[in-house]
Amino acid sequence: MEQTSLTVQQFCQTIDMIYSCSDDYPYVYDFNNDFYYISPNAPKRLSMPRHCFRNVIDTFRSFVHPEDFEALQKDLEAVISGKKQSHNMQYRMLNTDSEPVWINCRGHVVSYDNETHYMVGCINEIGTRQKADNISGLLGESSLQSYLEEFSPFFPSGYLLRLGIDDFKGINERLGVKYGDHVLKKTAECISSCIQPGQQLYRLHADEFMVLDFLGDGLEHAINLYKNIRTAIDQFVEANQYEAVFTISGGILDSNSLEDFSFSDIMKLSEYSLNEAKRRGKNQCYLYVKQDYQTQLKRRQLKELLRHAVCNNFDGFEAYFQPLYSLETNTLYGAETLMRFHTKEFGTVSPNEFIPLLEETGLIIPLGRWILQQALFACNHIRQHIPNFQISVNVSSIQIMKSNIIHEILNSADEYGIPPSHIVIELTESGKLENSTHFTKVWSKLKSTGIRLALDDFGTGYSNFQYLNDLQPDIIKIDRSFTAKAMESTYEYNLLQLMSELVHNLDLKICIEGIETQEEKERMLTLNPDYSQGFYFGKPCPLLDFIEQFV
Repeated sequence: MEQTSLTVQQFCQTIDMIYSCSDDYPYVYDFNNDFYYISPNAPKRLSMPRHCFRNVIDTFRSFVHPEDFEALQKDLEAVISGKKQSHNMQYRMLNTDSEPVWINCRGHVVSYDNETHYMVGCINEIGTRQKADNISGLLGESSLQSYLEEFSPFFPSGYLLRLGIDDFKGINERLGVKYGDHVLKKTAECISSCIQPGQQLYRLHADEFMVLDFLGDGLEHAINLYKNIRTAIDQFVEANQYEAVFTISGGILDSNSLEDFSFSDIMKLSEYSLNEAKRRGKNQCYLYVKQDYQTQLKRRQLKELLRHAVCNNFDGFEAYFQPLYSLETNTLYGAETLMRFHTKEFGTVSPNEFIPLLEETGLIIPLGRWILQQALFACNHIRQHIPNFQISVNVSSIQIMKSNIIHEILNSADEYGIPPSHIVIELTESGKLENSTHFTKVWSKLKSTGIRLALDDFGTGYSNFQYLNDLQPDIIKIDRSFTAKAMESTYEYNLLQLMSELVHNLDLKICIEGIETQEEKERMLTLNPDYSQGFYFGKPCPLLDFIEQFV
């Protein structure tokens, strides 16, 4: 650059005048005095000690990513020595949280009297989200953040509605990304056609949008707005001759119920609300409820506690055993193995709460192996006193589909010297395996070894009778809820009686669960069940207690 009329001091003054009008960071680097001056906004975002400093290259070392510093140093030294007349590099600086931020730094050298004196230029972030979206024609997430920060620290009365297209990925896969962009544009138009003056609409990422209403409107207004948007989407789908059939879900935040008004918290809670609407079936809206969110946080914490327990020799888990009685002889013939989980944070956690999390995370696979080992160890011990003792172990669909369950059962049975005929596998969630050829092969192999199958919770599903033909189990276990209804209703009792007759006509065994009183026992005896269990016979307990009470 030829000699300029601006001195370094004047350029610093110019930066002071214009920095508030720009998102980029103009700077001047005085080589002779080893002095650097940049927009006062820069240290608010980047991990610079100040917006002006000396000992420039060494200072840069403190806030430039270590992997990028050497290349930057070489380029700056080439500029300072006069070998280069410009600087243009993309590299990573560290932000105020010490996280890497990609920037593009450009600058031109100012020379006079055949000497380089200083460099002027600009740093701009290249990894940040766009302020606007050209596809939808809407402002983007960073613009939303700027708008919300205008109201800090509190928001006016109103609501935030986060919207997301259901199954948008399928549209891109089936019709292509270009058509997906068309759907995004039309969706933005549908939403825009429904909002009123004073409401703000932004495009977030992927297939999501955000409507802000700080006009004092209530939640009923928010729900009506969502319904109008859904209707507009339906009309577009119909007018488009159903080429892309899709719906839209929404999550609503009441600004009056918010406790944290930070942008990150708003995005977190609105994302939760939208995801909850999708989890509940899609094509609907969900109004944020703090208690629901706290439940989700507990689930997240429980997942981490479960993972930690599995990684630490199953610390906190314990095997319990509930007696199974033969009603014909009124004698103990076996036990069902049950899993219990104790934590410092939540005390004893219900199986109804932690088992779905184990299945969701896949941790049920290592825990399934562990509980199998506990069960067969107990069976081996008890068979020394009751030779024909049988042990039941619950197995989930996840274990069958994602682990070598046959190998695990047979190896453990061999290790503890348990005949396969003394092992009963209680199958839960059988509906998930109804059309699984893999399960059919697994079960056929298990049956060929002599292991028996019990269908658990029979009577709670609409298609359970089909399983009698498809799975050909050995034992049918009647769920406690069915037992309780049969005690109160003649109709339910007659239905249970018919089920019992059907099971016996198929030469299968029937076990009635949940017998808690003498009256229930006597009533159920009229159905001629083969086995029974329930609090009347004994509650689940650890192995030593089980041996003391029942063996």
